[in-house]
Amino acid sequence: MFSQLRPALFLFAILMLVTGIAYPLLMTGVAQAVFPAQANGSLIVANGQVRGSGLIGQAFTNNRYFWPRISAAGAGYDAGASSGANLGPTSKKLLDRVAADAERIKAADGVTSLPPDAATASASGLDPDISPAYALQQVGRVAKARNLAEDRVKALVETHINRPDLGIFGEPRVNVLSLNMALDALSPG
Repeated sequence: MFSQLRPALFLFAILMLVTGIAYPLLMTGVAQAVFPAQANGSLIVANGQVRGSGLIGQAFTNNRYFWPRISAAGAGYDAGASSGANLGPTSKKLLDRVAADAERIKAADGVTSLPPDAATASASGLDPDISPAYALQQVGRVAKARNLAEDRVKALVETHINRPDLGIFGEPRVNVLSLNMALDALSPG
């Protein structure tokens, strides 16, 4: 019996070292060398202080800021509670929530229609990006709250539109945290 157990234990030890230690260390090293920002959480730093991650949305509710998509994750952008709401398209609870959020956003922005991402959550509930259409819709509210010319705020939005990766992957998008940080840095007048 030991003659059969010894090779199994030896193989187990070798595979544990390779797949449990060597491979993860190799992948971590490659990630740190090739994609250091992404490997460290895509942190956004300003004045030596971490302001957030480019991969996880943050709740902005003040009219002075661009608002993100609705979060379906726990108490709003809680990465530990990342998940969708698991409510289907016929769910009354989902329809009521979307309708209430849509009315609130329409009233705040003074519009009669919304881009789809304005009142719907992403699958993870943590999406840090909004569509250019939703960002541009908010220009009037933000400009008014900050006493800025709408043209200046619109130009800022347009400079923060990220195009599809390699020109074909994904949709144009605006990172809300980066845009709001640039908005804070924008001098009045």
